[in-house]
Amino acid sequence: MFIQTEITPNPESLKFLPGVNISPAPMNFIDNSQATNSPLAQKLFSLPCVKSIFLGYDFITVTKQEDSQWEIIKAEILVTIMDFLISGQASVNEAAPKENNITDLDEDKIVKEIREIIETRVRPSVMQDGGDIVFHDFKDGIVRLELHGACSGCPSSTVTLKNGIENMLKYYVPEVISVEAI
Repeated sequence: MFIQTEITPNPESLKFLPGVNISPAPMNFIDNSQATNSPLAQKLFSLPCVKSIFLGYDFITVTKQEDSQWEIIKAEILVTIMDFLISGQASVNEAAPKENNITDLDEDKIVKEIREIIETRVRPSVMQDGGDIVFHDFKDGIVRLELHGACSGCPSSTVTLKNGIENMLKYYVPEVISVEAI
């Protein structure tokens, strides 16, 4: 098995591409206690260098502890992922948590428009960088978004939010005043 790695805009995160399906839906784990339904995430959290894990459909983003160096820990993470996948175990034990999709048929038209833009224009490119962005809410002109994976704690996430996402949303949805990460 060959696992490719990609750097992300976040120097603390690496994206691992094993060439197989990993998760039926994006899943973010900030510590081992949240990883109860993912044996793969639990295995990775057993490594002392791992700070958080994001499972994408076909990739794994590992965020390391700040005092760790990729040159030293990358091989151990690769071996852990490879051994786990070769074992044949499922990466996720149960149905993945429901994504933050539109469920309320009476949802405000502005919120539907914001969600549509996030899902179709923003989220795919963010996932290419090893992260995810999920709509949280829209109130008083402010769109609040959750950043996961490589996006969480990334030095360039503020620039992306303000110069990229906020400008796009303001252009398409004039009611948007600003965008904030939660």
